[in-house]
Amino acid sequence: MKTDELYRYFLTCDGISTDTRNISENSIFFALKGEHFNANTFAEEALNKGAQYVVIDEKKYLTDEDKMFLVDDTLKALQDLAQFHRAHLGLPIIALTGSNGKTTTKELIHQVLSKKYQTKATKGNLNNHIGVPLTLLSFDEDTDIGIVEMGANHQKEIAQLSEIAMPDFGYITNFGRAHLEGFGGFEGVIKGKSELYNYLREHQKTAFINLDDPLQIEKSETILSYSFSAKSEQANVYFRETEAQPMASVTIKNTKIDSNLTGLYNIPNICAAVSIGIYFNIELEDIKKAIEEYMPQNNRSQWTVTQNNKILLDAYNANPSSMKVAIENFAQLKESNKIMILGDMFELGNESSGEHKTIKELAEKQHITTFFVGKEFYELKDNHNHFFKDYASLSAYLSEHAIQKSTILIKGSRGMSLERILPIL
Repeated sequence: MKTDELYRYFLTCDGISTDTRNISENSIFFALKGEHFNANTFAEEALNKGAQYVVIDEKKYLTDEDKMFLVDDTLKALQDLAQFHRAHLGLPIIALTGSNGKTTTKELIHQVLSKKYQTKATKGNLNNHIGVPLTLLSFDEDTDIGIVEMGANHQKEIAQLSEIAMPDFGYITNFGRAHLEGFGGFEGVIKGKSELYNYLREHQKTAFINLDDPLQIEKSETILSYSFSAKSEQANVYFRETEAQPMASVTIKNTKIDSNLTGLYNIPNICAAVSIGIYFNIELEDIKKAIEEYMPQNNRSQWTVTQNNKILLDAYNANPSSMKVAIENFAQLKESNKIMILGDMFELGNESSGEHKTIKELAEKQHITTFFVGKEFYELKDNHNHFFKDYASLSAYLSEHAIQKSTILIKGSRGMSLERILPIL
């Protein structure tokens, strides 16, 4: 079945489903394949659960020619449909990627633009080769502006997602030491993320640029741009004051914006959202209100106060870049009795040992009591710090040695699930 024909059926439905565990009524079910599953086998089940149509790519599962559509590749069909839909709608789309801060920045931009426009954005972190098409297909005729988050851990992925989403605007939050194994090192990260710039340059689209990041300046040369800065008054949008004690705040002109986000590392995220709001002609007072209304969730830089301690929970994920800024931010906070609980960082490949050693040395320079958790940190064990081979060891220790009246940073990769320690603290 060709894309334009499939699109006609799509327009008669109420959305897309890809999982029979949560089929939406009157949806089109795409039978995707993965390393350990083949959704073609669930084609009939999808129809029985309420899907209006099913897209499959294995002929032996074709049992209803009126409601089952056979294609060469269901994933490619989904991506082609999303691209066709995006072109049909013709609405402005902002794409953003980066090593750290993508989801927070996306949510801030969404909050700001929603003050004036009907805005839709990537839900959660559905930002890969499946999530981006699903995001695009959620946009409709009532959508004024679309925001598409793009994630990647290998080169060429951002290029592919850009071709599908066809963004009119793009923003790269930063180039960090994340997914080093997949990208082949830090230079590979820079090259991979810059694929968004390449698309914008080739299609004469606009990039939002943080002038305080030399790499953004370098890699965005010759692209149409709209800039912001907390250092240079030459930027299109200049922030004359920024701070985080502990919540991040920025001042533009005579307006101070106080966020519910902690950390100096959230300053660029806030500045980007404010600047994009200004670009789209939203009143500064409305921008201020949008930023101040935003509340972080999902273990991303959340302050939690327990009966015994004050905790900065940043356990959603970690890589060398985000770990570094989290430690440095925590060190500059004007709090007493500070403690850090730092978990292993994943997906670093051959650079893992060296990157963990660098973080260990950075933590030691802060002269803050630190608990290192996980096998990578444990291999660096010495007599000057607390090391735990796994979460169970940490949990057992803290159950016997209670921490009280302290301010605690908890930071680690998602696989460490360090938020589990909260009840003990």
